[in-house]
Amino acid sequence: MSGTLSRRSFLKLGAVSAGALVVGQFVPPAVAQAATNAGLLNTKGNGYIPSMCEMCVWRCGLIAKVRNGRVVKLDGNPDHPHSKGHLCVRGQSGLMNTYDPDRVLTPLIRVGKRGEGRFRKATWAEALDFTASKMLDIKAKYGPEAMIFSSTHNLSQVQFENLLYAFGSPNYGTQRSLCFNAMIVANLMTYGMEEPERIYDDQLKYIILTGRNLMEAISTSETSALSAAIARGVKVVYLDPRFTKTAAKASEWLPIKPGTDLAFHLALLNVIIGENLYNRSFVENYTVGFEALAKEVQPYTPEWAAPITEIPAETIRRIAHEFAAAAPHALAHNGWRTSNFVNSFQTQRAITILNALIGNWNVVLRASGGESSSALGKPPQPPYPRASAVRLDGVPSKFPVVPLKIGVFQELRDNILTGQPYQAHGWFIARQNPVMSLPDRTKTLEAFQKMDFIVTVDILLNDTAWFSDVVLPEASYLERYDPLNPVGDKVFLRQPVIDPQGDARSALWIYKQLGERLGLKDYFQYQDEEDYLRQQLAPLGISLQDVKAKGYAQLPEGKAAPEYSWNTPSGKIELQSSTLAKVGFPAVPTWIEPPEPPQGQFYLLTGKVAQSTQFGTQNNQLLHKYADEPRLWLNDKVAADRGIADGDWVEVASQVGKVHTRVRVTPGIRQDCVYLTPGYGHLSKGLTTAFGRGASSSVLHVTYADPVSGGQALTQTFVTVRKA
Repeated sequence: MSGTLSRRSFLKLGAVSAGALVVGQFVPPAVAQAATNAGLLNTKGNGYIPSMCEMCVWRCGLIAKVRNGRVVKLDGNPDHPHSKGHLCVRGQSGLMNTYDPDRVLTPLIRVGKRGEGRFRKATWAEALDFTASKMLDIKAKYGPEAMIFSSTHNLSQVQFENLLYAFGSPNYGTQRSLCFNAMIVANLMTYGMEEPERIYDDQLKYIILTGRNLMEAISTSETSALSAAIARGVKVVYLDPRFTKTAAKASEWLPIKPGTDLAFHLALLNVIIGENLYNRSFVENYTVGFEALAKEVQPYTPEWAAPITEIPAETIRRIAHEFAAAAPHALAHNGWRTSNFVNSFQTQRAITILNALIGNWNVVLRASGGESSSALGKPPQPPYPRASAVRLDGVPSKFPVVPLKIGVFQELRDNILTGQPYQAHGWFIARQNPVMSLPDRTKTLEAFQKMDFIVTVDILLNDTAWFSDVVLPEASYLERYDPLNPVGDKVFLRQPVIDPQGDARSALWIYKQLGERLGLKDYFQYQDEEDYLRQQLAPLGISLQDVKAKGYAQLPEGKAAPEYSWNTPSGKIELQSSTLAKVGFPAVPTWIEPPEPPQGQFYLLTGKVAQSTQFGTQNNQLLHKYADEPRLWLNDKVAADRGIADGDWVEVASQVGKVHTRVRVTPGIRQDCVYLTPGYGHLSKGLTTAFGRGASSSVLHVTYADPVSGGQALTQTFVTVRKA
């Protein structure tokens, strides 16, 4: 084997000769397998092994460098379209996620009062038997609907959902209403798809980012694409009340007043329609409802929007002209969240429609392939039992256009407290931390006290596990298999690069074992994880061994989608949504005035940072070293007026809670706003790195749900700040 062989070529080798091997050197799995099969070399515990990251939901491809059975380095896989040979700082720190000294490595059963953190170790048989007996007892007494199931989006979710639906509960809580329900539902109402793919090609000229802090976000491949576009000279207009890292890279930062993103985009629509700057041919051929839209936005002039947004009318009009002039190589990015107000759904609709008016479909936007593939097989299973009970989150009765698989998580929690339309008694939680993520933490803890039984599947004793009755330790993403992940024209494999530590097990194993104890064996017809994957690969005629070696398999060429096709009732882009009209919501974007904080109070902003992912990485010791101390951002002029200096302790209070934290005094935030990084202020003493660090924004957030999409309006929380 040549010493100058590139890593990319090295990883693609499928065989090797005896004379090319050096005992003890790192070799990729395919080479190691060929050599081992030939009896030439035993490389167990050493090699470069392809898999996938899980330090966020983007799931980049990685290559793990393993020495003596231990991961010593993680790099990006050049064959994966998300990583393209690179990993972000969180991805590179992932080995510390696996080697965290706080890992839960054996099943735990609570022996103290809930929240005391007193557990005893148990065997898997005991923990699973106990969990199944509690779940079956709740089902027998109160019906399957009395068990709540909740999980964050992940590759094993299909088997989590098998457990949920086979058990017969309609109550499914996901994180999406806390993040991007407004975006998803707006896209469904406009395009008939959750999220179109964005194209950052060499011809892109203009981008409007509305609160989408891409330079610190979790969609790392899009961050790279944006960076490259900026380097090429693409103009980026960025709306955000806070000067983020994206604002620093943007061509123009507009510190818009919170809650008024909708007014800004309605004014753009007014100019583009009123001055005939839209793509008339595209609108006439591929959209419906233009006349109704034009009538609605007629009053929303830049002069109307200026005092609302605090952005000059001439600036709004100029941006409308520039955006239209760059069409169709222009993008209004609808992000995952905008202003985080109850009018956010209308904002997202305005953004999707702005793109449609300039005709950028199949130029800057196109249909997304998503993360499913009909080419893959799956284990057989019977139909699910019909769930007869209504859902606790009010979907679809209260939220008729919210997809069932998304739901409205904060409403589900609130109705646990009211006991209406019935009382929940059990909660099964996987890879999720509702104690930290749901608004108004006090409410969540009260809801937990109403539970007869709580079981959590996770790798750490996070805040939710701390309050659970049973903790089932999952293997980390470097220690387990997950179902295959289709991305583009390939399907990628997450595989164990090392053996699991302790008694940690994969989710595929946990759900199967629990399902069998619940009498649901027919829904888990696979012998083990590798058998599950072989059933997925069967239609492709590809061996699991080949996929292990490369980290992916090529999917067969599918039928090309029509160039212009949308899964809406009309089959066109719906500027005026017939679905919204049928259920009594405005069919075109309309102005909804947001509330403002009382005199002397501030908007509470939230958002992502590059050093952590939501609520799951704060205990990572590598990231902890490089993460900024979590402080409350406060405008420098406001701080001076109040006699507050940088680093001072302050009390921050909302109508539902209060926290104490240090202050970061900065000119990089509006005077009517403060900002607090989410994911800190942990309650669990089982997180020795994160415990006692920072303050929890969830303590402060008031629960508000957008009436159309059910999205949580995080910034609609107002707070007071005083020196402590």
